[in-house]
Amino acid sequence: MKLVIAIVHDDDSDDLLDILTEKNFGVTKLATTGGFLKSGNTTLLIGVEEDRTEKVIDIIKDVCKKRKEVVTAPAPITGNAGMCIQYPIEVQVGGATVFVIDVDQFVKI
Repeated sequence: MKLVIAIVHDDDSDDLLDILTEKNFGVTKLATTGGFLKSGNTTLLIGVEEDRTEKVIDIIKDVCKKRKEVVTAPAPITGNAGMCIQYPIEVQVGGATVFVIDVDQFVKI
């Protein structure tokens, strides 16, 4: 048995949950926050038999595509302490970070 931990962008989480559930994978959803943009992420915990692990990863790859987004970021105004302006920057979002961990014991109570 394996535990797949997938950290995905919030925009992808509902579609991914729907497909995983449709394919009979057990999924637990946790709301999390990313570090770089402080944006919402979703962490999924997926318990899966070892021979179905690649199928889960393939589904994640199909749903969670990387894309570019424009966000505003603060920049300090030189010489004006504490004052900032907002300017747009293009960043890459989406994709997924996936960990696969061996499970020593699985008990469903």
